[in-house]
Amino acid sequence: MKTALMTLLAAAALSAPALAQEGHGSHAPTAPAQEGHAGHGHAHADFESGRFHVRVDGPASPIGDVILIPGLSSSPEVWDGLTEELKGRYRVHRIHVQGFAGAPARDNAEGPVSAPVAEDIARYIREQGLEKPAVIGHSMGGTIGMMVAARHPDSVGKLMVVDMVPFMGAMFAAPGTNPTVESVAPVADQIYASMSQGPEEQYRQQAAAAVTGMIKTESARSGPLEDTESSDRQVSASAYRELLVTDLRPELSRITAPTRVLYVAFEFPGMTPEMTDGIYSGSFANMPGATLKRIDDSAHFIMLDQPAVFAAEVNAFLE
Repeated sequence: MKTALMTLLAAAALSAPALAQEGHGSHAPTAPAQEGHAGHGHAHADFESGRFHVRVDGPASPIGDVILIPGLSSSPEVWDGLTEELKGRYRVHRIHVQGFAGAPARDNAEGPVSAPVAEDIARYIREQGLEKPAVIGHSMGGTIGMMVAARHPDSVGKLMVVDMVPFMGAMFAAPGTNPTVESVAPVADQIYASMSQGPEEQYRQQAAAAVTGMIKTESARSGPLEDTESSDRQVSASAYRELLVTDLRPELSRITAPTRVLYVAFEFPGMTPEMTDGIYSGSFANMPGATLKRIDDSAHFIMLDQPAVFAAEVNAFLE
């Protein structure tokens, strides 16, 4: 089971991140942080960060605020359906990580991405005067959400993690070994080298195939495919390496916010949904208060494959 899982994730690692045209992401135009976008139904928050900018939908709400964090090489548009569902009752803050989906790399051009983004989200919560907002993160966004909730526990009111484990690198450890950051670092370095230096056309083809496999609904694939193409290749490579060498399991006990984890079953020969359940239960063992739920008939982008089910889960959790 471990070997098959390693094979699956290694293939995703080499193809899922952004494989843009050379220089496209780092030079793509973007709106100033404070510029409003009435035509798009949202405004950009008045917040200065070289790590991300924020789209805000809906007026200040007495019910509260929701922060949505997309995954690797994704844009805020992956949350369009959920935003429409929530913005009449909540004020919605959608994070757009610099270097992803056409946004200039800025401070994410070198080094880690998730950890500094998490720190700036905590600063955003503080400086914007948000009162314990709910934080929902998909994939890498789930990692960032766990970082914020664990390292700034008083800042987060509720946390939802969508299809992400606290130590992704564990999937790349040799079978029968106890995975550690040190043991998976050589694999992470190898993947980083392939992602950042490999032939451009090969990456394009692998990226398209990977994104296609992460979304069952054919009509929903075009947006994420465009996001991948317009992301900065170096930022995505660095961000993915960081995910592999980040082990949040020891930090989970620091999270005080009610936490819900939604995930999908691994789909390849030899794996059963119950095996996936076991992987997630073991991964979140240090957080016994978290509730875990498998969403069937969906690939990685649950919000796109099962939008109604996903919205119902989010509404039930928030309310």
